[in-house]
Amino acid sequence: MKTIWLTSLVSSEDVVKKLMGQLKTYGLDANGHFWEDNLEKVAWMNPREELMDTQVVLWAILGSEKDFRNPAFRYGLSLLALTIQAQRGLNFPMVLLQTEGEPIPPDLLTTPLKGADVLSASSAVLGAKLVAKAHATPKQISPEYHIDIYGNEHIGQWFEIRPFHSAWPGAMFGVDGGEIAFHAVGPGGKLPSKSVLNYPMEGLKLNSGEKEYTAWAAQNELNPETSYFVKVDGFPESIVFGPYSTEEAADVYVIELK
Repeated sequence: MKTIWLTSLVSSEDVVKKLMGQLKTYGLDANGHFWEDNLEKVAWMNPREELMDTQVVLWAILGSEKDFRNPAFRYGLSLLALTIQAQRGLNFPMVLLQTEGEPIPPDLLTTPLKGADVLSASSAVLGAKLVAKAHATPKQISPEYHIDIYGNEHIGQWFEIRPFHSAWPGAMFGVDGGEIAFHAVGPGGKLPSKSVLNYPMEGLKLNSGEKEYTAWAAQNELNPETSYFVKVDGFPESIVFGPYSTEEAADVYVIELK
């Protein structure tokens, strides 16, 4: 049976049970968890494996306007969304179910959540909308890059980047907030056990828009099978990354996380 995974930012069991019961009347199985707000322990990774189950066809996030504006919630949800999209595609359906407050405008959502629909949790037609969303065929999106996240409280958080189709003559990765602690290159899909970096660089300063990023880089060639891995301490507002370049103006990708 097609299943909806529900992440609840609100702690009321009654609200969650009522919503799950409503979904089941529409023929949708529902499972989920209460959000654990603990970035230091990388608690946002807890439901990752459940969301990788192919029976799960929709990720719904229940919260108030205040919850969706909370920087710690936004950061954790953004990283969880990135790792889900890395494995299940950028078109994996996500819905924000807002319990109260003014509807969050899509332009205020972080980059990984911008594709999510924002719906009122009290709408009389919520069930029908979620059924339609769960059964719709997602629009195919061809990404230019691959980004994934690894982590737990013991190894910290690691970002993985690589080109999706082409090759890069190296890579750079920068943070606005937080601090880069380590970097490596290796086969995509898992943290490397050893790595040799070509011309590694640290402490580069990059500007994108009004923000200044501190970046590290390496000149190992990357391709769809070879990735650049970066360990980040702390919780950056946003990240910037792209192919290594010596040009003053270069093409980069920016992802807002809070």
